Amino acid sequence: MADTYTPPVYGTGVKATIQRIGGHLAGMIMPNIGAFIAWGLITALFIPTGWLPNASLAALVGPIITTLLPVLIGYTGGRMVHGQRGAVVGAVATMGVVVGATIPMFLGAMVIGPLAAYVLKLVDRFTEQRTKAGFEMLVDNFTAGIVGGAMALLGVWGIGPIVKVVTEAAGSGVGWLIGHSLLPLASVLIEPAKVLFLNNAINHGVLGPLGVAEAVQQGKSILFMLESNPGPGLGLLLAYLFFGPRALRPSTPAAMIIHFFGGIHEIYFPYVLMKPRLIIAVIAGGAAGVFTFMITGAGLVATPSPGSIFAYLAVTPKGGWFGVAAGILLATAASFAVASLLLGFGRGEKEPDEAAQDETASEYTTQPAAQEAS
Repeated sequence: MADTYTPPVYGTGVKATIQRIGGHLAGMIMPNIGAFIAWGLITALFIPTGWLPNASLAALVGPIITTLLPVLIGYTGGRMVHGQRGAVVGAVATMGVVVGATIPMFLGAMVIGPLAAYVLKLVDRFTEQRTKAGFEMLVDNFTAGIVGGAMALLGVWGIGPIVKVVTEAAGSGVGWLIGHSLLPLASVLIEPAKVLFLNNAINHGVLGPLGVAEAVQQGKSILFMLESNPGPGLGLLLAYLFFGPRALRPSTPAAMIIHFFGGIHEIYFPYVLMKPRLIIAVIAGGAAGVFTFMITGAGLVATPSPGSIFAYLAVTPKGGWFGVAAGILLATAASFAVASLLLGFGRGEKEPDEAAQDETASEYTTQPAAQEAS
């Protein structure tokens, strides 16, 4: 299923391996983009700071992001490994990392969904030659149930706590950089953590409380802008629109709207996972934005939630428009420039038909030359 949504990766070596892993991670997200968009629209419309605040409808936001989306990711990851049986077991196992978690367990779902399906695949290989005729359905159902239940317990006691430790470590690293006045370098930790869907944990768990304390004293804080800047993601999506794989270009306009105007940054994470080297682009964009915010003295009075341009404008203090706008614009430009360079400005992204025609033309032109030489 990953190949349906992500460009195939050829070759061997470290680079190809990293790209292949990133493609598989993105392959768990891309089929569920519609669910992310639905959640983004509900969030942008009905939360207290949304366009049409509605408390009863806003109640959908929490369950969708904490339960539905991780389960869909785990289901898709399991299906990629072992078909429908793997999908079911992957979904069951994902509930193990969801239960008791205080953050959306997207990363945990990406790990445990395929892992549970792989374990079931091994079990099926062991039992298929040892199961007597007439007992196939019984054995299949019980093995799936046992593996799913066991992996759910592993999620609760093992994978969930590990992801929590990773999240806390990332937050502590960001806090250390902030404490040592190395704000632009914070993007080196923030942007990769965002792509692994730890953005909410860092923003609301680390940057938000620190920003509130600073805003109480100074009336504004730059810390609200470190993670929530929509510029790096917008620049990346623009680069994909102009220079990315042709099969993916039609999906980027809708992603840009959801990201920049809806504030749902998760929409661009799969595009980075498909080509992991592009993490350099969003790091460059994030650092450029933070540096611009610093030299212009920009800050916000509260956390922009969601991180859309509208939310930014709503919490920008009087007289602070220039610094905020400049930071977003320069972050977009830096991310776009670096991502375009890393994408080779579209070179090598020809349509399959065009590539075949070029290959045919090359053979046609070389054959006469070979005949003349002979």
